Amino acid sequence: MDSFEINKIIAAILLTALIVIGIGKFTDVLFHVEKPKQSAYKIDGLETAEISTSSTSETKVEEKVDIGQLLALGDLAHGEKVFKKCSACHMIASGGKNMIGPNLWSVIGRSAGSVSDYKYSKAMVAYAKQWSFEEMNSYLIKPQAYIKGTKMAFAGLRKEKDRASVILYLNSKSDNPKLLP
Repeated sequence: MDSFEINKIIAAILLTALIVIGIGKFTDVLFHVEKPKQSAYKIDGLETAEISTSSTSETKVEEKVDIGQLLALGDLAHGEKVFKKCSACHMIASGGKNMIGPNLWSVIGRSAGSVSDYKYSKAMVAYAKQWSFEEMNSYLIKPQAYIKGTKMAFAGLRKEKDRASVILYLNSKSDNPKLLP
Protein backbone atom coordinates (compact mmCIF):
# COMPACT_ATOMS: atom_id res chain seq x y z
CA MET A 1 0.00 0.00 0.00
CA ASP A 2 1.46 3.36 -0.95
CA SER A 3 1.32 6.53 1.10
CA PHE A 4 -1.47 8.01 -1.03
CA GLU A 5 -3.77 5.10 -0.09
CA ILE A 6 -2.90 5.50 3.60
CA ASN A 7 -3.68 9.23 3.38
CA LYS A 8 -7.08 8.47 1.80
CA ILE A 9 -7.90 6.00 4.58
CA ILE A 10 -6.91 8.45 7.32
CA ALA A 11 -8.87 11.25 5.60
CA ALA A 12 -11.95 9.02 5.40
CA ILE A 13 -11.71 8.18 9.12
CA LEU A 14 -11.27 11.84 10.09
CA LEU A 15 -14.14 12.94 7.84
CA THR A 16 -16.41 10.28 9.37
CA ALA A 17 -15.48 11.42 12.88
CA LEU A 18 -16.16 15.06 11.99
CA ILE A 19 -19.53 14.16 10.47
CA VAL A 20 -20.54 12.19 13.59
CA ILE A 21 -19.49 15.06 15.88
CA GLY A 22 -21.26 17.58 13.62
CA ILE A 23 -24.49 15.58 13.64
CA GLY A 24 -24.29 15.35 17.43
CA LYS A 25 -23.87 19.12 17.79
CA PHE A 26 -26.65 19.79 15.27
CA THR A 27 -29.10 17.50 17.08
CA ASP A 28 -28.23 19.13 20.42
CA VAL A 29 -29.26 22.50 18.95
CA LEU A 30 -32.30 21.10 17.14
CA PHE A 31 -33.63 19.11 20.10
CA HIS A 32 -32.59 21.30 23.02
CA VAL A 33 -33.97 20.05 26.36
CA GLU A 34 -33.94 22.32 29.38
CA LYS A 35 -32.89 20.47 32.51
CA PRO A 36 -35.01 21.03 35.64
CA LYS A 37 -33.42 23.02 38.44
CA GLN A 38 -34.77 20.65 41.08
CA SER A 39 -34.81 16.87 40.99
CA ALA A 40 -38.17 15.22 40.44
CA TYR A 41 -37.21 12.27 42.63
CA LYS A 42 -37.00 12.39 46.39
CA ILE A 43 -34.60 9.93 47.99
CA ASP A 44 -35.83 8.22 51.13
CA GLY A 45 -33.62 8.76 54.14
CA LEU A 46 -32.46 12.22 53.11
CA GLU A 47 -33.99 15.32 54.61
CA THR A 48 -33.61 18.83 53.30
CA ALA A 49 -32.15 20.72 56.21
CA GLU A 50 -31.82 24.28 55.04
CA ILE A 51 -32.60 26.43 52.06
CA SER A 52 -30.91 29.79 52.28
CA THR A 53 -30.72 32.57 49.72
CA SER A 54 -27.39 34.34 49.42
CA SER A 55 -26.73 37.86 48.14
CA THR A 56 -26.15 36.56 44.60
CA SER A 57 -29.69 35.07 44.72
CA GLU A 58 -28.43 31.52 44.35
CA THR A 59 -30.28 28.83 46.26
CA LYS A 60 -28.11 26.57 48.34
CA VAL A 61 -29.56 23.30 49.57
CA GLU A 62 -27.82 21.47 52.36
CA GLU A 63 -28.85 17.88 52.84
CA LYS A 64 -28.52 16.10 56.16
CA VAL A 65 -28.59 12.36 56.29
CA ASP A 66 -30.33 10.54 59.11
CA ILE A 67 -27.47 8.13 59.73
CA GLY A 68 -29.67 5.74 61.72
CA GLN A 69 -32.04 5.31 58.76
CA LEU A 70 -29.10 5.01 56.37
CA LEU A 71 -27.39 2.32 58.44
CA ALA A 72 -30.70 0.42 58.66
CA LEU A 73 -30.38 -0.08 54.87
CA GLY A 74 -27.03 -1.82 55.37
CA ASP A 75 -26.21 -5.48 55.67
CA LEU A 76 -22.97 -6.85 57.13
CA ALA A 77 -22.58 -9.63 54.54
CA HIS A 78 -23.20 -7.14 51.71
CA GLY A 79 -20.64 -4.81 53.31
CA GLU A 80 -18.02 -7.55 53.27
CA LYS A 81 -18.77 -8.14 49.58
CA VAL A 82 -18.61 -4.42 48.66
CA PHE A 83 -15.41 -4.00 50.73
CA LYS A 84 -13.64 -6.25 48.22
CA LYS A 85 -13.39 -3.11 46.04
CA CYS A 86 -11.49 -1.47 48.90
CA SER A 87 -9.27 -4.47 49.60
CA ALA A 88 -7.15 -3.73 46.55
CA CYS A 89 -5.62 -0.89 48.58
CA HIS A 90 -6.68 -1.47 52.21
CA MET A 91 -6.23 -4.30 54.67
CA ILE A 92 -8.65 -4.65 57.55
CA ALA A 93 -6.99 -6.84 60.17
CA SER A 94 -5.95 -6.32 63.77
CA GLY A 95 -2.23 -5.62 63.66
CA GLY A 96 -2.33 -5.81 59.85
CA LYS A 97 0.07 -3.94 57.63
CA ASN A 98 -0.57 -0.85 55.57
CA MET A 99 -0.86 -1.37 51.86
CA ILE A 100 -1.37 1.36 49.24
CA GLY A 101 -3.83 2.75 51.78
CA PRO A 102 -3.71 2.45 55.58
CA ASN A 103 -4.99 -0.56 57.53
CA LEU A 104 -8.65 0.13 58.34
CA TRP A 105 -8.91 -1.93 61.54
CA SER A 106 -10.83 0.19 64.10
CA VAL A 107 -11.19 3.07 61.63
CA ILE A 108 -14.64 4.12 62.93
CA GLY A 109 -13.90 6.34 65.91
CA ARG A 110 -10.26 6.95 64.91
CA SER A 111 -8.94 10.35 63.85
CA ALA A 112 -8.31 10.82 60.13
CA GLY A 113 -4.64 10.65 59.19
CA SER A 114 -3.57 9.10 62.50
CA VAL A 115 -1.97 5.73 61.63
CA SER A 116 1.62 6.38 62.68
CA ASP A 117 3.45 4.23 60.13
CA TYR A 118 1.46 5.40 57.06
CA LYS A 119 2.34 8.47 54.95
CA TYR A 120 -0.93 10.34 54.46
CA SER A 121 -1.52 13.25 52.08
CA LYS A 122 -1.20 16.70 53.64
CA ALA A 123 -4.95 17.19 53.12
CA MET A 124 -5.82 14.09 55.16
CA VAL A 125 -3.43 14.99 57.98
CA ALA A 126 -4.88 18.52 58.08
CA TYR A 127 -8.44 17.16 58.07
CA ALA A 128 -7.87 15.26 61.35
CA LYS A 129 -11.57 14.81 62.21
CA GLN A 130 -12.79 11.65 63.88
CA TRP A 131 -14.26 9.02 61.54
CA SER A 132 -17.85 8.94 62.79
CA PHE A 133 -20.61 7.13 60.90
CA GLU A 134 -21.66 10.47 59.34
CA GLU A 135 -18.11 11.46 58.34
CA MET A 136 -17.44 8.06 56.79
CA ASN A 137 -20.72 8.21 54.84
CA SER A 138 -19.92 11.66 53.45
CA TYR A 139 -16.36 10.64 52.58
CA LEU A 140 -17.35 7.41 50.83
CA ILE A 141 -19.74 9.19 48.45
CA LYS A 142 -16.78 10.77 46.64
CA PRO A 143 -13.52 10.90 48.62
CA GLN A 144 -11.65 13.40 46.44
CA ALA A 145 -14.53 15.87 46.52
CA TYR A 146 -15.02 15.54 50.28
CA ILE A 147 -11.35 16.01 51.24
CA LYS A 148 -9.70 17.96 48.44
CA GLY A 149 -6.12 16.81 47.99
CA THR A 150 -6.54 13.31 49.39
CA LYS A 151 -4.49 10.74 47.53
CA MET A 152 -7.29 8.18 47.66
CA ALA A 153 -8.17 7.69 43.99
CA PHE A 154 -11.35 5.68 44.59
CA ALA A 155 -14.39 7.07 42.73
CA GLY A 156 -16.74 6.49 45.67
CA LEU A 157 -19.86 4.51 46.50
CA ARG A 158 -22.99 6.14 45.08
CA LYS A 159 -25.54 3.61 46.36
CA GLU A 160 -26.78 4.23 49.90
CA LYS A 161 -27.05 0.50 50.65
CA ASP A 162 -23.42 -0.04 49.59
CA ARG A 163 -22.16 2.81 51.80
CA ALA A 164 -24.28 1.76 54.77
CA SER A 165 -23.14 -1.85 54.42
CA VAL A 166 -19.45 -0.92 54.18
CA ILE A 167 -19.77 1.36 57.22
CA LEU A 168 -21.38 -1.46 59.22
CA TYR A 169 -18.62 -3.83 58.07
CA LEU A 170 -15.86 -1.34 58.97
CA ASN A 171 -17.45 -0.79 62.39
CA SER A 172 -17.56 -4.55 63.01
CA LYS A 173 -13.82 -4.82 62.32
CA SER A 174 -12.67 -3.21 65.54
CA ASP A 175 -11.50 -4.04 69.03
CA ASN A 176 -14.34 -1.82 70.32
CA PRO A 177 -17.14 -1.43 67.72
CA LYS A 178 -19.17 1.76 68.18
CA LEU A 179 -22.84 1.52 69.14
CA LEU A 180 -25.12 2.11 66.17
CA PRO A 181 -27.29 5.22 66.32
